Amino acid sequence: MKKIIIRQEGKKDYKSVYQVVKEAFEKEEYSDKDEHNLVERLRKSQAFIEELSLVAEIEGKIVGHIMFTKIKIGSHTALALAPVSVSPDHQGLGIGSKLIIRGHEIAKELGYKAVVLLGHENYYPRFGYKKASDYKIKAPFEVPDENFMVVELIEGGLKDIEGTVEYAKEFFEK
Repeated sequence: MKKIIIRQEGKKDYKSVYQVVKEAFEKEEYSDKDEHNLVERLRKSQAFIEELSLVAEIEGKIVGHIMFTKIKIGSHTALALAPVSVSPDHQGLGIGSKLIIRGHEIAKELGYKAVVLLGHENYYPRFGYKKASDYKIKAPFEVPDENFMVVELIEGGLKDIEGTVEYAKEFFEK
């Protein structure tokens, strides 16, 4: 298999990332088909963290992207993972996993303690995600309990943290 490089996204990558994200969600059943525009909006938001917008590259071509942005849970700051994207012709190669694992490592280095996400209940538990409701953390919208998840980046990272997640306003704009 060809070498997969995970690195921080740069401005020169924006066009390629837009295409990868758009293509990744085109045929996704549980998608509003706006993830590519969400990434654009989030980059301009107060919640954006440059170090946590990563790309996966194979032979100089961007084939994946992940973004973590700041959220609030009560008075605490945590992260939201959204979205993670891999181009359709590169799915199933472990690229999404590499992006998630590297993102978690960087988030931990930056001092973040937890990440929430809305995603497939059979995919994310392998990275330590558990139902957010187990920690008394709620989504600010209706969502199946098993799809709203959280992971502690450091042991005890969710101690004394509970409440409704407050996402960046850009998540709700179109």
